[in-house]
Amino acid sequence: MTTQIKTYVDDHHHDINSDKVFGFWVYIMTDCMLFATLFTVFAATSQAPSLDGVMPRDLFNLNFILVETLFLLASSVTFGMAMLAMQKDNLAGVFKWLFATMAFGLGFLSIELYEFYELTFHYNAPMNSHAYWGIFYGLVGTHGLHVTSGIIWMITLMIIMKKSGLNAENKMRLSCLSLFWHFLDIVWIGVFTMVYLMGVL
Repeated sequence: MTTQIKTYVDDHHHDINSDKVFGFWVYIMTDCMLFATLFTVFAATSQAPSLDGVMPRDLFNLNFILVETLFLLASSVTFGMAMLAMQKDNLAGVFKWLFATMAFGLGFLSIELYEFYELTFHYNAPMNSHAYWGIFYGLVGTHGLHVTSGIIWMITLMIIMKKSGLNAENKMRLSCLSLFWHFLDIVWIGVFTMVYLMGVL
């Protein structure tokens, strides 16, 4: 009887986690549609000149943006190391690599905010100056907000794991966060290619 109850509880717990993972995949799909819409609108306005005839390619610093991109790519590598540590039930290792991931993520956001500041106040290209800059800030800024939410999620999960350890539910949460973080990496490759690389050609 005890074995049957334990089996039922384990199966029920597994079903709950499966539902949560499925729900998270649905969320990722809605995010895909959000970014697809932003990319489409950006493509429709990317050929238009900006205010006073200054083209976006005259303002972008590609080397600067490349460093920003490398920060985000490095953060995906460190998150992968955190997942390997999770599989070994190494909580200290998970924390170490998550701290590294957050450091790279914050470096990425710092460069992005600095770019926004430069464009707005030094190059007179604020969001409301032209349709191109409106969608530029909308696309790049939306991705930046997602990175910010990912870092907040990371901090919250680390607090939870410090209290309850690497149990099955926390491993599921960390796996979902890993999926989210790598998704942001893929989206940024699209942003870097369409907005910056194609923008300077």
